[in-house]
Amino acid sequence: MDQQIAEKRAEFVAFMGQALEGQGLSPISGRILGLLMFDGTARSFSDLATDLGVSRGSVSVNARTLIQRGLVEKFNVSGDRQDYFRVAAQPYEALLDGISARMRHMSETVGHIARTLPDGAGETRDRLALFANFHASLAEGMEHAARVFAGHFPD
Repeated sequence: MDQQIAEKRAEFVAFMGQALEGQGLSPISGRILGLLMFDGTARSFSDLATDLGVSRGSVSVNARTLIQRGLVEKFNVSGDRQDYFRVAAQPYEALLDGISARMRHMSETVGHIARTLPDGAGETRDRLALFANFHASLAEGMEHAARVFAGHFPD
């Protein structure tokens, strides 16, 4: 790999670690996904640990999280005892679904708090209700984006 591409690869992998941390995943999960996305090829369990400079246990825990979220797939190669990982067929829909679920949870929790405030807290109730509605709108937007994306890029 040429130097400029290697630098951009490192930049992307680091960025994905930070970006997915903001979505509730560990930085290592983000780095694993970033490496798999950038390279576009399946990687063995040990290759991921070596390339990312992390323990095999860390790869195992974080890869499991990515698999559970529908972002990464695990598979085996006949005659090889290692596990291999690749980006799932539709990781973008899984990302949108995750964002939507977090926004929906925020909306429901804040909305419940707003609705259960006493009568004397009308201004606070209104602010929190608006905040809950904001998050409900974001959730709906992510759900719409997932449907549109699925329509443009079917399996």
